[in-house]
Amino acid sequence: SVKKQSRRCQSFILFFFYVLLRRFPSHFYNRLYFAILKQKVKSIADRHCFCVDEELAYENFYSDFGPLNLAMFYRFSCKLTKKRKSITLSRKKIIFYTSGDQKKQVNAAYLIGSYAVMNLNMTPEEVHSLLVSRNSTYIPFRDASFGTCMYNLNILDCLRAVNKALQYGWLDFSSFDVEEYEHYERAENGDLNWIIPGKFLAFSGPHPKSKIENGYPLHAPEAYIPYFRKNNVTTIIRLNKKMYDAKRFTETGFEHHDLFFVDGSTPNDSIVRKFLSICENAEGAVAVHCKAGLGRTGTLIGCYMMKHYRLTAAEAIAWIRICRPGSIIGPQQNFVEEKQNSLWADGDVFREKVLRERDNGKMTRILSGVDDITINGCNKNKSPMKEEQEQYNDEEERNGLTQGDKLRALKSRRQARSSSGSFSKLTVEDRNRVTLGVNVRNGDELKAADRAALMKC
Repeated sequence: SVKKQSRRCQSFILFFFYVLLRRFPSHFYNRLYFAILKQKVKSIADRHCFCVDEELAYENFYSDFGPLNLAMFYRFSCKLTKKRKSITLSRKKIIFYTSGDQKKQVNAAYLIGSYAVMNLNMTPEEVHSLLVSRNSTYIPFRDASFGTCMYNLNILDCLRAVNKALQYGWLDFSSFDVEEYEHYERAENGDLNWIIPGKFLAFSGPHPKSKIENGYPLHAPEAYIPYFRKNNVTTIIRLNKKMYDAKRFTETGFEHHDLFFVDGSTPNDSIVRKFLSICENAEGAVAVHCKAGLGRTGTLIGCYMMKHYRLTAAEAIAWIRICRPGSIIGPQQNFVEEKQNSLWADGDVFREKVLRERDNGKMTRILSGVDDITINGCNKNKSPMKEEQEQYNDEEERNGLTQGDKLRALKSRRQARSSSGSFSKLTVEDRNRVTLGVNVRNGDELKAADRAALMKC
């Protein structure tokens, strides 16, 4: 009944008022809400309502639906911060709401939860506790594969990933260039994303010459060189079969390494060890690619993050997908989880050795990141690794398009978010055309039944 729902709503609000009374300064009291509603609502004298369900929409490959990428989180954060600082809204409750669509709900909860971790001095666990209070449930995120979901990624994993990114300095919106992010993530502009700024760049595999193949714009190695030089990329690691001559990178001063394993599969221990060693000894940033730069690429970068930053497998997967949606697919998710404990142990040994080297005055070089400290000096082996090359038998090509081919084609067909089609940085004029609009939806008044879903953050 309406009366029963109203009583539940009152109890609900009083509970969260008590939580916030103990946790936040007075200016947050009774101000910011998150709601899951069945219909659109409109703003009134004491309430400002807004929804981003249509404005910030995930671009899926197959059955995947989130989490929303870094640019969307940035735009949401800017929007909400502007509302919180607005003089005209200073005496109004700010209600961020989402629809009855379960996929929209979990993405909205991820946005408001991540915002609270970043801006409201809340821990991931505190935010998650509020989000799931009163029996609220959210469906888990899944990978970008076509088949059955083999691994669930939940909101708490994403919140913890955001928190770790803040701690390590990977996430800093004061210096984040959203237009550059959105420009370079597009297939025609290079299809690349920074996973750890200044350390790891994930990108789609180059081709012998620039062309369109299966609907996907391919770029020659030379197209990437100016960007790599500008951003201190010194090392390229190729995980797919040879599609271009490595000399096109090495003859221009880059290190290039081949660590092949089959598209959609997981690396053996030898490949993992070699990848980690190369990255630990790289002079600058490392650019990693397979065919689409998603599955194999994300898997090995995730291994490095677990070893050197002690992220959990779920945190690594979550952060990599926030930076580069679609990463780490199918059995690769379970592989990362299985490697977590052994990589943590390897990282502990690595750090102990580093401390001994430092105490003995033998430390040779410090790389970017808190734990990226080299021991053995620069890896001079720039030749392809024959052992891994021989594993490839062309079976995947004989059977048609690989997983990487299909993912690249799907990505290129997405609706463009900008009109730029060249592989170059956005100009000032281009940036000035990009605006962050306010999308406040009108509708009926909040019903008592809907108010029961109202949650204060």
